[in-house]
Amino acid sequence: MALDLDKTLATIKERQWALADIDWDAPGADNLSTEQKAKLKDFMADLVWIENIGARGFSAMAKKAPTDTLRDIYTYFHAEEQRHANAELALMRRWGMLEADEVPEPNINVRLAIEWLDKYADSMSLSVLGTVIPMLEVALDGALVKFLMDEVEDPICHEVFQLINADESRHLAVDFEVLDMLGHAKMRKILIEFAGNALSPSLLIGALMYIPLLNRMRDNIAHMGIDEDRLYVALKRFSNVGDRSEFTRRLPLYQVIKWQGAMVIDRSHPYHLLADKMVMASTHYPRRLLRSLPSWSKELTYEPQA
Repeated sequence: MALDLDKTLATIKERQWALADIDWDAPGADNLSTEQKAKLKDFMADLVWIENIGARGFSAMAKKAPTDTLRDIYTYFHAEEQRHANAELALMRRWGMLEADEVPEPNINVRLAIEWLDKYADSMSLSVLGTVIPMLEVALDGALVKFLMDEVEDPICHEVFQLINADESRHLAVDFEVLDMLGHAKMRKILIEFAGNALSPSLLIGALMYIPLLNRMRDNIAHMGIDEDRLYVALKRFSNVGDRSEFTRRLPLYQVIKWQGAMVIDRSHPYHLLADKMVMASTHYPRRLLRSLPSWSKELTYEPQA
């Protein structure tokens, strides 16, 4: 049954929330052990920046939306991803992981992703961004949110991630509806667009950025102590939901992303020989070649704005 995007937009408008709605000084911040904080700090920092990257992706998708309703939905999703990043930053500050107005530095793979998005996102087709973003969302939210809810005994953490999870559920519902819509095109058009994207230098550069980013995320999740089976189930959700639609299955890029996701969760797959080397090589990327962070990446704040 097709998703009613007009009703979805109305629901999104009704379910908006703000950092000011949360009592950040409520008891429970001291429930985290020193060991938990040490494990969580780097991953929470990565999560903050990944949410910010997602916001930039939705911003680009809003410009390519085929209808006004979908454009408005993506505009809300852009704001929601920024709010998620700010809420996670506020949690880090609540847990004593940051000093004063400190904002954590993005790791090198995130920095490269930010540069790629800033340069190429607005020229990418809806089919490319609309296929990659759902995989990142199921990988992060499906595994991490449940882990935090199970392992962190802070009621404010639970409150925050319940709100984030509700938003992300709507994001994924729209993501898969759009994939289904894209799959309704004539196969000739689908294949021509896929071939054009596959030969695009910007997409090839994006793959060189995406592969080590996803592998670093995967290993960071595993390092946190998250059960490999939980990550497997999270990533399988991409194919389980996508494969329900005969039209989504027609999209070559969907099949490529699904195939790559299956390799990511199998640590014994030879794919990781390449991916691990790419992660290692990225750590030696000359920092002097990095450009200044773009303005859209500097909007992080833990302040409880309305």
